[in-house]
Amino acid sequence: MAAAIDRGAVDTPLLEETIGDNLASTVARQPDDEALVVPHQNIRQSWSEFAATVDEVAKGLLARGVQKGDRVGMWSPNFAEWVYIQYATAKIGAIQVNINPAYRTSELEYALNQSGCRMLVTCTSYLTSEYREMVESVRANVPDLIDVVYFDTDDWSNLLAEGSSVSDDELASRSASLDRNDPINIQYTSGTTGFPKGATLSHRSILNNALLVGEACGYSTVDRVCIPVPFYHCFGMVMGNLACSIYGATMVIPCPTFDPNAVLQTVQDERCTSLYGVPTMFVAQLGHADLDSFDLSSLRTGIMAGSPCPIEVMRQVIDKMNMSQVTIAYGQTETSPVSTQTSTTDSVEHRVTTVGRVLPHVESKIINPETGDVVERGADGEYCTRGFHVMLGYWNDDEKTAEAIDDEGWMHSGDLATMDDDGYVNIVGRIKDLIIRGGENIYPREIEEFLYTHPKIADAQVIGVPDAKYGEQVMAWVQLQPGESMTSDELVEFCTGKIAHFKVPKYVRFVTEFPMTVTGKIRKLEMRETSIAELGLENERSETA
Repeated sequence: MAAAIDRGAVDTPLLEETIGDNLASTVARQPDDEALVVPHQNIRQSWSEFAATVDEVAKGLLARGVQKGDRVGMWSPNFAEWVYIQYATAKIGAIQVNINPAYRTSELEYALNQSGCRMLVTCTSYLTSEYREMVESVRANVPDLIDVVYFDTDDWSNLLAEGSSVSDDELASRSASLDRNDPINIQYTSGTTGFPKGATLSHRSILNNALLVGEACGYSTVDRVCIPVPFYHCFGMVMGNLACSIYGATMVIPCPTFDPNAVLQTVQDERCTSLYGVPTMFVAQLGHADLDSFDLSSLRTGIMAGSPCPIEVMRQVIDKMNMSQVTIAYGQTETSPVSTQTSTTDSVEHRVTTVGRVLPHVESKIINPETGDVVERGADGEYCTRGFHVMLGYWNDDEKTAEAIDDEGWMHSGDLATMDDDGYVNIVGRIKDLIIRGGENIYPREIEEFLYTHPKIADAQVIGVPDAKYGEQVMAWVQLQPGESMTSDELVEFCTGKIAHFKVPKYVRFVTEFPMTVTGKIRKLEMRETSIAELGLENERSETA
């Protein structure tokens, strides 16, 4: 049996340039093609118009004294200004700090201080988030922050006006001084314990990740990519925006925060060819009461990523949303973010049952997490990856960086995976999510996939809860299809005889939604704590701890 280690092809040469230089190439090739469409702001720009706005913003930042390597925070939902700041900071060598729009004061203060932000760009408020109030409440505790720009006020036009004092030559000179390996982006990872860590990424890592992700989707100048995933995460800004600017495809921003109706309407109105989302987003769209009334015939491809993609959801996306060439991508913020992806030419079976093969120019291996030895193909172990896509490190945290990246440059994911004989990878769970019941190792995802096959079930998440006798018991949180009802006994009966007895959920909780991060990742730790409290299992936990 072959070892579970693989290397991607090297046919596609990597881009050895900065983000600014790459954007300039696209603008020169197709200045009049549509670059950015933001219906909720009534914005529609060609590549030449988009580039001109980016330059205005870049000059404004220079006029404010932003130096190469200075950190500029961006804190907002998906607005055009987010995209302008993304490219403008890249052109002048400032490091953009992506701040989760769901953050509140303590998290904001931590991110600003940990990264040493000099400037913060944000909006005054959005829905229940009073951004200005939060900024003002922490500002006295953030000594490095000397400039705040609220882009939905006169601050924005003032920034652009100040930029008029900066010449084209000054901007060109700054851009020419940059190196493709310079740090350009800090993204805070939402760890389940402790403070978030700032994954630091370079021009080269995110530009080439976008290049190869776009290649797997078969992008060209005719594509129009609907991007409802948050920009603050790599999914939006790298796989979305950067992939579009590399290939000259159109960035289409349907809504500030995810809204299934707005997404479906935008896909129809803008004739989008590609659609992104985490599984919960696609579940919401598939469950839209009027799904059949939208014309989705323009869709061809897209990416489902961010968390394990249920097989049944994937099949429905292909069948009901016309996404015959939809791809699955897997990775993490620390790997810019993708390390494996299916391609549009992979079989449906591979696209619904795996996360694809290793990207070009990337290495992957599956190891025994206890010994570090590479396992055989077909066996499960920890997924590790190495290559251009691995982060430079965690910002100002050498200790955590050393824990994540070993001496040979391998990034350890913490995910359990298998690799088959053809190199296709399947993620079977998180090492920390593994349920051990009476000595039996149980992967929650396996039970989740089975529960999805019940016609009444729209979504399911499985966790382990403490048990004095077995150590842990299986619990399922279940979201039903609209208008359906079910009892715990019915669910147990459905499982009995079809999956091993020790995998049948002992506890069932029916919910309308799951606790999740803004990127759509399920907060299983929160689910576990809630369940322990509701079921009164605190004593079991103390006995088995």
